[in-house]
Amino acid sequence: MLKWNIYETTNNMTQQPLININLNTEKEVAEAVENLRKLMIYPDQIELEAILGNELHYGHSDGDLEDKATFIKSLLSKKSDFISISLSAQTINLYGETAVVRHILEAATYDDKINRNIKLLILSVWNLQNDHWEIVARQAVRML
Repeated sequence: MLKWNIYETTNNMTQQPLININLNTEKEVAEAVENLRKLMIYPDQIELEAILGNELHYGHSDGDLEDKATFIKSLLSKKSDFISISLSAQTINLYGETAVVRHILEAATYDDKINRNIKLLILSVWNLQNDHWEIVARQAVRML
């Protein structure tokens, strides 16, 4: 991680951080999004535990809401069974240690043993925790 720190000198001649610029932050967030995409196709409990925030709010396009434990269980049990996922038109907006990510998700699924193709608008919120990005909120909306 490449960081620049810009300091100001206070009246008592100590330096205090004025600006912290992380030049690779957007890339790191994009890599976390890509990692989650892969984990949704090939779920791994340990990796999911690491990338999902403890207070995750995962909103589906049908109005269902899952927490971290329920989301992991849905993927591991194949209740949510993604065959393929592609993301496009992605934007990442950074606000300190928070990132807001928007993209279009197109996927082939096999939920409830039924083949489906879905196209969703996704809004997710990511937070930097202990030097890695965790998703803390996600909402999907069906595209017409």
